[in-house]
Amino acid sequence: MQMDERKNKILQAIIQDYIATAEPIGSRTIARKFDLGISPATIRNEMADLEDLGLIEQPHTSAGRVPSDAGYRYYVDCLMEPSEPDLELKNAIENQTFRRIREIQEVVTYTSKLLSKLTNLTSVVIGPQKGKSNFGQMYFLPYQPGKAIMVIVKENGTVENQLVDIGDDVTVEELQQVANLFNQKMPGQSLNTVNRSLLREIYSELHKQRTLIDTTLEMMERIFVLDDNESDVYLDGTLNMLNQPEFRDLEKVKNLFRVFEENQYLKKLMHSSHEGLSVTIGGENKLKEFQNCSVISATYQINGETIGTIGVIGPTRMDYAKVVAVVDSMTRSLNDILINRNRMR
Repeated sequence: MQMDERKNKILQAIIQDYIATAEPIGSRTIARKFDLGISPATIRNEMADLEDLGLIEQPHTSAGRVPSDAGYRYYVDCLMEPSEPDLELKNAIENQTFRRIREIQEVVTYTSKLLSKLTNLTSVVIGPQKGKSNFGQMYFLPYQPGKAIMVIVKENGTVENQLVDIGDDVTVEELQQVANLFNQKMPGQSLNTVNRSLLREIYSELHKQRTLIDTTLEMMERIFVLDDNESDVYLDGTLNMLNQPEFRDLEKVKNLFRVFEENQYLKKLMHSSHEGLSVTIGGENKLKEFQNCSVISATYQINGETIGTIGVIGPTRMDYAKVVAVVDSMTRSLNDILINRNRMR
């Protein structure tokens, strides 16, 4: 049995109505609400075919039909028309997000809050992997006699700092010389790529500060040699789940909320998606607690390197076109912010 234009229109009508109402829909309602130019009897026959194809199903207590996971998948892959956020939504994304440009953590945190607010769903943002990014820039802040704070800005925008013992005779000017030299020699490199010739260059240019250079390298190793999987998880709008008819079952909600408390499960859920924008529907999710949910996620980048993921979790009955448009627009906005911020350093 093949899908034709009539079946496509009826399936699209069922999905659109169920997204809007959360109620099963029958052939008479489709004929009344949607101007398809065919009778309820014809619609009923086509719905039987759609059910045989596994694209719709009948809840036990209803004469109407609802989309199945396979129906949503077919809709997303074949029927959903690309959507752009309206002007008001675009302005909200751009204006509100660009105000939070001081630190990447603040940008990512606000991205999560805004994404939840714009979709009325639960948002998850995975921050950059802390141990993964390369050297961007270094500077020292005098702290007290014999000590300074070494600040490292990584290529992905994250900021790390360490308190360094510099000795009582090291001047602010000497600290600046060391920072300038590392900023000249190290951008874009990891500690693994620092070879002997580069170390010889650094030592020969500032041989009087050899002890300070050794201390600096030791502190950098502490900062950069971290667990590659260590990254922050930002979760917002969990209570939005309670507003969805699908989650009036408290036991079902408890299971979801239990997973929300465990970052490693959220990372697994989000990282199961492909690079770029991904839609995972119902049973396609590997975590059983989320097999009544859909996840729309996208990766964000700096200089072509994927550094994190943003996404939305909601019922399979979600407005896919709208949510995909919001996630895509938010991702592009976040990419622009991080790229511009990287250039300003």
